[in-house]
Amino acid sequence: MNVSRNAFREDHEQYRTSVRRFFERECMPRQEAWNAAGIVDRETWLKAGRDGLLCVTTPPEYGGGGGDFGHAAVIIEEAARTGLSGFGFAVHSFVVAPYITRLGTEEQKQRWLPKACSGESILAVAITEPGSGSDMKACRTTAVRDGDEWVINGSKTFISNGINADLIMVVCKTDPSAGAKGVSLIFVETDRPGFRRGRKLQKVGQPAADTAELFFDNVRVPASNLLGEENKGFGYLMHDLSQERLGVALNAAAQLEVALEHTLAYVKDRRAFGQTVWDFQNTKFKLADAKAGAMAVRALVDNALEKHMRGQLTGEEAAVAKLYSTETMWKHLDDMVQLHGGYGYMIEYPIARLFVDQRISRIYAGSNEVMRDIISRKL
Repeated sequence: MNVSRNAFREDHEQYRTSVRRFFERECMPRQEAWNAAGIVDRETWLKAGRDGLLCVTTPPEYGGGGGDFGHAAVIIEEAARTGLSGFGFAVHSFVVAPYITRLGTEEQKQRWLPKACSGESILAVAITEPGSGSDMKACRTTAVRDGDEWVINGSKTFISNGINADLIMVVCKTDPSAGAKGVSLIFVETDRPGFRRGRKLQKVGQPAADTAELFFDNVRVPASNLLGEENKGFGYLMHDLSQERLGVALNAAAQLEVALEHTLAYVKDRRAFGQTVWDFQNTKFKLADAKAGAMAVRALVDNALEKHMRGQLTGEEAAVAKLYSTETMWKHLDDMVQLHGGYGYMIEYPIARLFVDQRISRIYAGSNEVMRDIISRKL
């Protein structure tokens, strides 16, 4: 894209080479099988752990890579560039594991992190509920203290890694009278009596992602499974959302660049009315706009990445990065599908797969309407 990038060091780029090789060797040959099965096999999770792709920012004493978010960004970008879809490593490594690292007791870290780093234990987070979405004030899943245990009742939906998960960070209402200030984070092992997985949900895109419903019927877990302090869950979640939204923005930036590469190759080869599709002025103008958008997104997202690595990224800036990158990517992606004509609607073409896989980017990690609300508060 001819954009100078300053966020990455030499060790990040060396790591990029090994990550790309792993995705090309271990993941891309399995992608169609994963799509058909609706889930990523456990063997690949173990291989990812063995090769250092899981929990790369987790400290080495717990089995992690000891890297910074630059290493995480490399994984996100290379997954996008290789066309990887449905492998829930981001939720596992860059969402749930950091909560344990930041808030967990030493006993919790020793108990949960080593197996997460090796891929033996797959992590998920359960926030969204049927009927109330991600509104934590309206959370109806309850956790009641009974001696040395928490008793959990409720249901969750749209849970990434929901079928594969061995350990789930569940957002629970521990003080029903306190709204969002009565929310706690409690970990639930999926072999606990009373825990049940519902349907593996059929989505528009990302068929290999095992997104599921979860049900909790008097599930008992030790009191020690509480993460951090009771009733502080909302604040904990707000603190870490900026990193999750930056991850979505990094993915969107890379996906837009990939879509542009695919489309340029297609229009310069495809002929219509005695000339290539590239020869039409409309094509050149659409793709000039796409390149301008891709360069603007890259500059914005890299700036946010550099700030985050210095510990300076604000919630507003993360919201701007997520909003602008996903909206820009989607606008140009729709144009590039159009330039493919009927082939843009054929799922075997990369542009069609990108189209269905990326629609969710404007919804998850906080919908773009929520991003606009966050930004507007500072106007």
